[in-house]
Amino acid sequence: MKKILIFGAASAIAHQTAIQFAKDAAWLYLVDISKARVDAVRDDILTRFQTQIFTDELNANQFELHNKLISDAYETMQGLDAILIAHGTLPDQEKIRQNPQAILKEFSTNCLSVISLATIAANFFEKKKKGCIAVISSVAGDRGRQSNYIYGSAKGAVSIFLQGLRNRLYKEGVNVITIKPGLVDTPMTAHLPKSPLFAKPDDVGKAIYKAMLAGKDVAYIPSFWRVIMTVVKAIPESIFKKLNF
Repeated sequence: MKKILIFGAASAIAHQTAIQFAKDAAWLYLVDISKARVDAVRDDILTRFQTQIFTDELNANQFELHNKLISDAYETMQGLDAILIAHGTLPDQEKIRQNPQAILKEFSTNCLSVISLATIAANFFEKKKKGCIAVISSVAGDRGRQSNYIYGSAKGAVSIFLQGLRNRLYKEGVNVITIKPGLVDTPMTAHLPKSPLFAKPDDVGKAIYKAMLAGKDVAYIPSFWRVIMTVVKAIPESIFKKLNF
């Protein structure tokens, strides 16, 4: 993979993933809602590695710009091998759970914008009969919990969508990878009490890089989350609804 487009590139996880590809001298097209932040990521990477990096600005909820941005990335880099969709927000559920408009806004950012970008990416790579689409979902999407069902339901919808997309594109030679991180110590989770379950962004970035190169279907990161979520999903609903987490 030599030409990579990354959405949400200023996030801690995407930044670390970009570093891994930069080590291979891959060309990067980095996109984020803040041009200043994504330019800072570019500058940081270029102090370490010699490669080509381009940056752009996008509010993921500007759906009408999605197709143009992917086309611009392709034309600028004269090719495109992979797209990583890594943007997202973690809402304070207690503050918005009684506000339908706020909930729908979060769902738009964490689900609908991702589906839009993944659909355009799928159509693009399907014509070429090759390519990789990697999307950061979450273990939170594996089962609805009272503490984060707004965020979790958006991620769950993304995971199911990607499952179907992967099935559709497999015969076309296009890899669709669902990335399911657990707890990661990033600015987005700064308000949460830390525990041994929290992973470091650089470790998560390395794991995403390896998953994309390997063409995995679903990558739980760290891998122990696969076991944890298997147990969580196996709990009967009659018991699960009584649990306070």
